[in-house]
Amino acid sequence: MEDIVLYCKSYRRDLRRAARLAESIRRFNPQKLPFYLSCPAADMQLFKSTIGGEGVLFLEDEEIIAVNPALVQKAINEMPGVVSQQIVKSEFWRLGLCENYLCLDSDSYFIRDFGRDDFLTPAGVPYTVMNDSMELRLFGALHRHEKIAHNIDADCRAVMEIFGRTGKQYEFGPLPVVWSKRVWSDLAVKFLEPRGMNFYDAMKLFPSEMRWYGEALLMFRSIELWPVETLFRCYHYEQQYLEAKTAGENDELLSRIFLGVVVQSAWDKPMEYGYNKGMLSRLARKFKRRVLKRLT
Repeated sequence: MEDIVLYCKSYRRDLRRAARLAESIRRFNPQKLPFYLSCPAADMQLFKSTIGGEGVLFLEDEEIIAVNPALVQKAINEMPGVVSQQIVKSEFWRLGLCENYLCLDSDSYFIRDFGRDDFLTPAGVPYTVMNDSMELRLFGALHRHEKIAHNIDADCRAVMEIFGRTGKQYEFGPLPVVWSKRVWSDLAVKFLEPRGMNFYDAMKLFPSEMRWYGEALLMFRSIELWPVETLFRCYHYEQQYLEAKTAGENDELLSRIFLGVVVQSAWDKPMEYGYNKGMLSRLARKFKRRVLKRLT
């Protein structure tokens, strides 16, 4: 069993993003850490023909779900995709492939060499992404987007109340994050199952896999806690991205600090599979005009 692997759950719309991620792993993975990529069975041939097999181990989402007999594939398929994909990610540990896994989203990519020591302590304990989300809160305050801080606070409180925890609020993301199978196992065996629940029920109660993992870790201390800041530079909003680029941020500069970059798919439409190239050209011109306007 591997002590650490990379894992990404993707689907057809994110094909281009997943291909970019896979290529960055081929380029910046000198230790050849195994990289698993899952997608729906219906999308598998498209993914294999586009991405190729070099350095990628493909899995069907349905394979992962089937390992847990308490889960019903049909019920999961009926959930919104943004929720159902969290169940797949959070059940990957049951395959028995690894002790820990770096969970990536398709909208991320590496920008420098990485290895085992970036994700695990010398003793093999995974680093836990855990922070106060201060950067995102500051962005919201500067632009008077009061909902950002409000939503963070509300989400934190909701899951803390489920676990009966009081005190300081924490974020346990954004992805990519390192997850331990021991934490997921304790969440399932010690918290969900005694309540007659599985992770499908947990997602119906509150859809945030990162918060479920983080609060379970704090409750059961399944692993030693080694908190770290975010591993990748994450652009949550287009405005945040534009301002950063105007200020001079680029991959070369960011590589001195971060392992990679996340350009969230919620607004980065040109990277979607099947996106119209004419629309892409118009968006590029629009982006250039906005940047020039900010510089003058």
